[in-house]
Amino acid sequence: MEKRILETLDTIEKEYGIHILYSCESGCRGWQFPSPDSDYDVRFIYIRPLAGYLSVKETDDFITLPINDELDVYGWDLRKVLKLMHRSNVTGFEWMQSPIVYLKNAAFITALEKLAGSYFDAKTNACHYLGLVRKFTGDAIGDEPVTIKGLFYVLRSLLCAKWNIEKNAIAPLTIYDLMVLLPADLQEEVHALIALKATSPEKYMVKVSTGMADYINTEIAACNKAVSRLEKQVFTPEALDAFFVQTLKCYDYSRNEKQRTAVAGMC
Repeated sequence: MEKRILETLDTIEKEYGIHILYSCESGCRGWQFPSPDSDYDVRFIYIRPLAGYLSVKETDDFITLPINDELDVYGWDLRKVLKLMHRSNVTGFEWMQSPIVYLKNAAFITALEKLAGSYFDAKTNACHYLGLVRKFTGDAIGDEPVTIKGLFYVLRSLLCAKWNIEKNAIAPLTIYDLMVLLPADLQEEVHALIALKATSPEKYMVKVSTGMADYINTEIAACNKAVSRLEKQVFTPEALDAFFVQTLKCYDYSRNEKQRTAVAGMC
């Protein structure tokens, strides 16, 4: 599959005339609780030739391919990534932490990760994750069986919000890193659920244990209360603008794809 993904990314670069700076796996595989029928959620960050940013004509700032039964591929223009980072959007924060990387300009992603830390807002991030929790559970998780995929989505989103609030930091991507917030008995339960999900379809139904349901409902209430007391930060865009200009300078688009050469230290 990796070979097919790399070939797809290469085709995208050629067809759209862009340069992919970073590509990773998101979704269940990136979060490290895949099912046998989990698709591949391939995400990428790209940059266009300088002329594409100087045109008066509006240009899409994303590229998406039709989803098939295995591959879900889309990417964002670097400018879109930076604009959303200015608002402390979690998506870019998550992509940079993926344990499955298909393409990477190491210097670029290191610099972007450093920049991201200056644009983290606990309230914005936690509200996002708590919104995902509400999407799957409402105000609380009940006695009815749920899909194993849905349970993991709720648990991961809740732990991310808890991490944002308690540690005032960008939440880790993977369930294993987030599990340190759980009591020991629930950590064991989650390990068992990960093993079950690895051999079960995404829509497999499970009964949430009383201990897990009580923990989730208690933490939903606690996080909602805590996040309401947080102040939202306002960030200035100057560092993002400088990073964007510097990245553009790294590529000489007067040459063809094979001749592109780095002209600055970041590349």
